[in-house]
Amino acid sequence: MNLKEVVAKTNAKTVYRDGDKCIKVFNENYSKSDVLNEALNQSRIENIGLNIPKILEVTMVDGKWAIVSEFIEGDTLADLMKKNPGKADEYLNLFVDLQIEVQKKSCPVLTRLKDKMNTKISQADLDATTKYELHTRLEGMPKHNKVCHGDFNPSNIIITKDGTPYILDWAHVTQGNASADVARTYLLFWLEGKEELAKKYLDLFCKKTDTARQYVQKWLPIVAASQSVKGNEQERVLLLSWTNVVDYE
Repeated sequence: MNLKEVVAKTNAKTVYRDGDKCIKVFNENYSKSDVLNEALNQSRIENIGLNIPKILEVTMVDGKWAIVSEFIEGDTLADLMKKNPGKADEYLNLFVDLQIEVQKKSCPVLTRLKDKMNTKISQADLDATTKYELHTRLEGMPKHNKVCHGDFNPSNIIITKDGTPYILDWAHVTQGNASADVARTYLLFWLEGKEELAKKYLDLFCKKTDTARQYVQKWLPIVAASQSVKGNEQERVLLLSWTNVVDYE
């Protein structure tokens, strides 16, 4: 196994390319159950008709857990957006269409989004009253069983040379309400300082799916609270500022 070519690196893992293989090596303190769950989630998504890299094996590398999958060669949609600002609308349309395609799928064996969010809200650094209001709002939201990626952003889309889009990183996939996943993507853009892109994205998704913008906005405090449990301190502070149970205009 050749670990010379680093493709990406975060605080939790390093991703390498070895020919036609992608090797994601997790840090020593990364939970074994989280690694195995990520591999299981991705293998389940392989069977529902989306373009994603296939899992090849789960192994150990120098005492650290690793997931080996197919390497998809191409440019991320995020990089293409930077390189070709004149095609911003075209790329955003493709991005939204891909998310809608994902959300048309179902996978009954996946963790339920509501269950995961309830757990995360309980762990959030919030007072008891705010947690109660968030739990109550979550329980009142419509129950769906659509595939929700959980981290749908342009960096997780690879466009191959022939124009085929592939969707990466299924570690956080669940089944639930599509608008919760849209709220998550909206907040991801916001955290990156791309407020105008966030608004444009939300308007485009709502137009394409005939979804009321206010309905997605009702998810924002819930999603922000559940996401505040992880991430850096700056992101956590910003996310917690979104957790007041009000309707965002």
